[in-house]
Amino acid sequence: MSQENVALTPDTQTRPRRHAIGRDDIMPMAEYGRVRVDRRRALVAVKRNRRLSVGPYATFHFENYETMWSQVHEMLFIERGGEAQIDDELRAYNPLIPKGRELVATVMFEIDDPLRRKALLGRLGGVENTLWLEFEGQRVQGVPEADLDRTTAAGKASSVQFVHFPFTDAQAAVFARPGVRVVVGIDHEQYPHMTVMPDVVRAALVGDFD
Repeated sequence: MSQENVALTPDTQTRPRRHAIGRDDIMPMAEYGRVRVDRRRALVAVKRNRRLSVGPYATFHFENYETMWSQVHEMLFIERGGEAQIDDELRAYNPLIPKGRELVATVMFEIDDPLRRKALLGRLGGVENTLWLEFEGQRVQGVPEADLDRTTAAGKASSVQFVHFPFTDAQAAVFARPGVRVVVGIDHEQYPHMTVMPDVVRAALVGDFD
């Protein structure tokens, strides 16, 4: 695989969008081990403008090819499952790469105290269905990743949610306008919070659209 295909740089808008990681995109682990520190350092720059907090505990991490490429390689490097592990990792993480007219976020509810975390998550059942983006009178409702149920039968939410935000062509064009005001929100009755997306984050996410 060429180094160009996985170069980690904040300027994703100047390169062709990649919608999936293939087996031929996987570096040999010995080679990855030699460049791992530099790759992880470069990924910090990519992620810096792809996250934002909503309320006191929720953080949206917007994924793309680079973040998922790194995640797959980290799993392979740490778990050492070899060839047998590759297909499982690709099945797990390829769905979280935007497919050209969507944004995809990993949403994490983070509370250090385990008792408070358990209490909050116990009240947040169904939160995965209450996430949205809004701009210029347009609302893009989040759609939970369908891999498994992120709320238990007892109504306890997972601390990690994977959510797709599908855009129409018209919505993507509006979102791409420099300076457009984007609000990110959660409508759950136990966690009703919203925040304005910094324009530097909006500009970075525009690179996820074809």
